[in-house]
Amino acid sequence: MSNVATDHDGRPPLSSEQRVYNVILKQAALVDKPPKSRSLPSDLALDSIPVTTKNLLNEAYDRCGEVCAEYAKTFYLGTLLMTPERRKAIWAIYVWCRRTDELVDGPNASQITPTALNRWEQRLERAFEGQPYDMLDAALAETVLKFPVDIQPFRDMINGMRMDLFKSRYFNFDELYLYCYYVAGTVGLMSVPIMGIDPGSKASTESVYNAALALGIANQLTNILRDVGEDASRGRIYLPQDELEQFGLSDDDIFAGVVTDKWRAFMKDQIKRARIFFKQAEMGVLELDKDSRWPVWASLLLYEQILDSIEANDYDNFTKRAYVGKWKKLITVPVAYVRAVVPPSVTRLAATG
Repeated sequence: MSNVATDHDGRPPLSSEQRVYNVILKQAALVDKPPKSRSLPSDLALDSIPVTTKNLLNEAYDRCGEVCAEYAKTFYLGTLLMTPERRKAIWAIYVWCRRTDELVDGPNASQITPTALNRWEQRLERAFEGQPYDMLDAALAETVLKFPVDIQPFRDMINGMRMDLFKSRYFNFDELYLYCYYVAGTVGLMSVPIMGIDPGSKASTESVYNAALALGIANQLTNILRDVGEDASRGRIYLPQDELEQFGLSDDDIFAGVVTDKWRAFMKDQIKRARIFFKQAEMGVLELDKDSRWPVWASLLLYEQILDSIEANDYDNFTKRAYVGKWKKLITVPVAYVRAVVPPSVTRLAATG
């Protein structure tokens, strides 16, 4: 497991939130250092393919962009406002995250073993060392050399995949929080160095990272609440067991899939928590570089509307899938754009006024 979840010094164990914050401090310190002036080694090879040629790297980035456009259309649209260098880098990060997620959720998930994840982590380490395995890894390798990106969040995401191989219940929110960090919060920590912080921002670097983490946690909690029925069909319950008990619910109630007053009350409480994380994330978006805000705002607003859809379905996330309709998306995208281009000082004043 990652050093996030390990405590060897004999002191009382830290909460998951405290452990994750220690990772944030490390990432923030890395970003605050002078920019690195590194490039791919001139003798770098990808098996027998000379990946150092600019054309091949551009092809790799283009492929990453195609994957992003296919599976995250709104986010991809937002990245087109970013500088070319940042745009390509965020595509490379997105594709690595997607490939990692598909190891346990993709068509070959049933064949994935801990050994396979260990090999994937070894590939990650080689990419960070400038020795990518394939074209898409080459795009990641150049990205992490150009930007102050640390390997720890990437390793932690792989740890989230490991958890999915053996863990199907979460005793309390502390356990669930760590899982949400692993599989989604890590994306925020990977992305902040790419997206950049607004030169006029007065916020501390760690507070921007905290907000990016909060968005990842909020998105994953939303995924969990949307997919209760689907996960239950696979024998998985990503809900705090102690909180289910507090509302008079058990695993049997979830497998039965009947919406009751107890379930509605439980869901209202879970949605309230997710919205608190979304609210924490909002202030961080204001601090990002102006060219990077649009895709983040779009993601935040669209995901938060999934919670609205769960409520509109009378909390039936057993037989109905909450989603944001096409027309709502068409309305939300320009709203996100307006929020992205409004001067940060004006938006911050409105948010605090």
